[in-house]
Formats: sequence, C-alpha cells, structure tokens
Amino acid sequence: MKAVAFTHSLPIEVDDALIDIDLPEPTPRGHDVLVEVRAISVNPVDSKLRRRNEPLGDARVLGFDAAGIVRSVGSNVTHFGIGDEVYYAGAVDRPGSNAEFHIVDERIAARKPKSLSFAEAAALPLTSLTAWEMLFDRFGIPQDRSTNDTLVIVGGAGGVGSMAIQLARRLTGLTVIATASRPETIEWCSALGAHHVINHHQDFAAQLAACEVSPPSYIFCTNHAELHWRNLCHSIAPEGKIGIIESTSPLDLNEIFNKSASVHTEYMFARSLHHTKRMSEQHHILQSISRLVDQGVIRTTMTSNFGTINAANLRRAHAAIESGTTRGKIVLEGF
Repeated sequence: MKAVAFTHSLPIEVDDALIDIDLPEPTPRGHDVLVEVRAISVNPVDSKLRRRNEPLGDARVLGFDAAGIVRSVGSNVTHFGIGDEVYYAGAVDRPGSNAEFHIVDERIAARKPKSLSFAEAAALPLTSLTAWEMLFDRFGIPQDRSTNDTLVIVGGAGGVGSMAIQLARRLTGLTVIATASRPETIEWCSALGAHHVINHHQDFAAQLAACEVSPPSYIFCTNHAELHWRNLCHSIAPEGKIGIIESTSPLDLNEIFNKSASVHTEYMFARSLHHTKRMSEQHHILQSISRLVDQGVIRTTMTSNFGTINAANLRRAHAAIESGTTRGKIVLEGF
C-alpha cells in the first residue's frame, strides 16, 4: 500500500522531510478495524512529532485524523461491519493514517456524518474530541442553558478553537469570547458563533471590560499558554478554570493561587495511550458529533483541500501549519 513517512527530522522545505513509500497492508486483530483511508486532515501534532529530532530506526508514518471505509475487522469488533463509513483521530503510539489502509481501535472511531464528504468529515475528529473533552469532561460545563458564565477561547480560529466555539455556543448557555488577530480570523470566529472576538496581541483586560461581561469562569487556551499566562491569570474569575492542551514551559501557579483557580490539562490521546476505563467514550463523543453535524447544529471546519495524499502535498500542509496562520483545518483526499 502507498504511505507517506519520514525517516529523519528535517526542515519541511527539504524534499526528504516527508517521503512516499510502499508498505505491507496491515491486518486487524481484536478490537481493530482496517480502514481504507479516503481523506485525512493535518494537525499541529503531526508537525511537532516530525520535528522532534529523535532517532527513528524505521520510517514512521504520521497522521491521525482520517475518514474512510471499513474493509475488514478483528475478532472482537462489535461497533462496525465491512462497508461502514467511519472517521476517527487515531492513536499516538500506532502507525499513522497517512496511508492507503490504516488500523484503528473501534473504541475510538465512529460512523462519519452522513451529510459530509470524506474530506469534510476528516477535518473533525481530533479537534472535536479535544474541545469536547476540555469543555465537558475537564471543565464539567453542563450541556444546557443553565449557566450564564463566560468562556474565553484563546486561539479561536485554529482547529480546536473552531470546534470549541461551536460546541460552547450551541450546547451551553455560556457567553463565548474568542481571540483572533487578523480580519479573516476575526470574521471566522464570529461566523462560528462567538459573541465577541478580541485580539490576544492587545490589552486583554481592557478588551474584556469592553465586552461588558463578568470575569470569565473558564479560559481555554489552545496554544502558547506560556505567552498568554499573565493575561489568563489576571482575567480568570475567582475559583475559575484554565485549560491548556500542550506541554509548555513551567507555569507560575502563584499567579492564580489567591483566586483558588485551577488548571486543567487535556491530551486527546490519553484514553487510547493508557487504555483507560473510559476509552470507549471517544466512540460516543464522535457519534454525538456526527449527530450534531447531520442535524445542522455544528459544521465542518475544513477550509483548505490540498489535493491528493502524497509527500509533496503533505509537505505543503505541514509548512502551512508551521506558519501559524492557518484557519480551520487543512485536508487531503485520495491516493
């Protein structure tokens, strides 16, 4: 089967940073399903793993988000049958989805939204799971209109921020404030449902005050927490919750100690990496996302289709991710 891999940590401008290779088709066992990959999307974690500069040995296939068709199943599979259309975010400790055929555990996959193409669906899993788990599992925000608190999403135009805006606006009673800094990203956040959009490069406190809302009970920082930390700590309400999704430089908790505020981490791969008791929850979350999409409550965050899944196009996608200027999600489809 065709696949795209890397063998050394190289700058993305180098032709060999990602290469086309051929691999044997894998065989599903246990709870695994074998998926014929029709589309993938690219996430910052793909670029981060490629740039780690660790000795690899064999070529490594990256990729997490995928949508495709089940072609065979392991002996313990109960959720899916051959021919089912699925989507998922994969696991960090298994070969990636940048391949014609891919193995994924059924407990972290779901049926793709019927109303979306494979490419549109592939944009959703990793960011949907990250946003959902932070908002509803880590923060514990009720999925109803019972709360009138404020949520700030730092980095609202990125993949995770784009899903967090929609989920918070459509499923809760929160006032949603997103941060963005360019005209196109400000417009994007507003279109997704943010009540207010502020600029994280400008006076944070003054802009929040201008929104005439109570100090935020929740702040979800989707990138560069160390750069925004002072603003987050100054802005969070007493007994509020700050969420981060990347390992950063040490953060000074003294900044929030006298508010009894808390910090919550979210690592989307934790359930599959550690085979937690609630690993199957990701199947149910993605099923809920499919239902919400098909009901017209939320929408895909696909913004760019970079064409066929091959090394050249994936190098372009990684370069775009590394530029820090992307909006929504980049997808590729077909081999």
